[in-house]
Amino acid sequence: MNKLLKLFGFDADHHSVKKEVMGGITTFLTMAYILAVNPGILADAGMDQGAVFTATVISAVVATLVMALYAKLPFALAPGMGLNAFFAYTIVQTMGYSWQFALTAVLVEGFIFILLTLTGLREKIVEWMPLALRRAIAPGIGLFIAFIGLKNAGIVADSPSTFVTLGNLHEPAVLLACFGILLTAVLLVRKVTGALLIGIVATTLIGIPLGITNFTTVFDLPPSLSPVFCKFEFENIFTIDMLVCVLTFLFIDMFDTIGTLIGVSTRAGMADSKGNIPRLKQAFMADSIGTAVGAVLGTSTVTTYVESASGVNEGGRSGLTAFSTAVCFALALFLAPFFLAVPAQATAPALVLVGVMMMADVAKVPFSDFITAIPCFVCMALMPLTYSISDGILLGLITWVLLHAICGKFKELNVGMVVLAVLFVLKYAFL
Repeated sequence: MNKLLKLFGFDADHHSVKKEVMGGITTFLTMAYILAVNPGILADAGMDQGAVFTATVISAVVATLVMALYAKLPFALAPGMGLNAFFAYTIVQTMGYSWQFALTAVLVEGFIFILLTLTGLREKIVEWMPLALRRAIAPGIGLFIAFIGLKNAGIVADSPSTFVTLGNLHEPAVLLACFGILLTAVLLVRKVTGALLIGIVATTLIGIPLGITNFTTVFDLPPSLSPVFCKFEFENIFTIDMLVCVLTFLFIDMFDTIGTLIGVSTRAGMADSKGNIPRLKQAFMADSIGTAVGAVLGTSTVTTYVESASGVNEGGRSGLTAFSTAVCFALALFLAPFFLAVPAQATAPALVLVGVMMMADVAKVPFSDFITAIPCFVCMALMPLTYSISDGILLGLITWVLLHAICGKFKELNVGMVVLAVLFVLKYAFL
């Protein structure tokens, strides 16, 4: 137990090895979709899909191990959704640059993040954010990840007239997801240990006779990294387009990570009364190192995953949870066909019900005070509606500063949040 304390910050008086390991496995299962999705997206940029799969796995292992051993926190990291889409569809397909150019932008971003973390600037940014707004982040993330789960399961579908609508409840896949949500909800109500993980496994197995879960083979050797390893393009590094790409990566990654760390830590009871998170600097360093290493390996920006909330809700509180997730990712390098067989309908229940759990913090937002309530509502509402944690936070803070300034509440503003709001406005105006 002393070794676990030194390695992972595991306290035998307050933590359970079983819950930590189960939390790590649950986190992995809810974010394992990235192993299939990230290579597919970056393949659209012209990259070798197999090599990107290997880069995705190794970068997730490295970054999550840093989180486990250095930050000693129960968060997992991997190449981020949204960031990989910007990489492939904006930089490569729209701007017309090579994927090597985009990888160079990710590398530069990673080194900038390391410098910002070493100087403590990223922690300062968190401190500049109003406490009420920080408390609104967890419910916003809850709505966001619940929406992701419902969308991935097909329960929520797109509509040309109303943007979103109810999915086809006659489809077996959608019915399977509904069953999984109901089963997991019953397990949670009855306080069954490992309810989320049991729900994932049970739904996956039931999907086999329905033809939704497809097992082909179990073991396979990982593809070679050589097609994407250290493929950089430094001749355009001092161009305006490179600056725009790097700044965009910085904004999205920084506030996705800040939002995830604040939201999940608050939900886990790890934040103090002022909303401060322990070992935040170390957590930011894991994110920074992961991004730089990921660029070298050949993948897009690595970030902290909001799906870590599922492991936290299984009882994960220390770096042992993150370590367990990293081990699962390492196994996935050789067991890819097995892990990738877990369908979205099986992970959707965990995401939806974790969203329910994260709504508890909405009671801490003072909705009777409109000058506080309106920016907090903007933050919460825009996370799912813009499909972006960072946009919710940025627009929430802009609204906070504008309302307080216009209403003459200057004493409730600090220089840091005003500077951030101005930078965010410039970001939306020019990036």
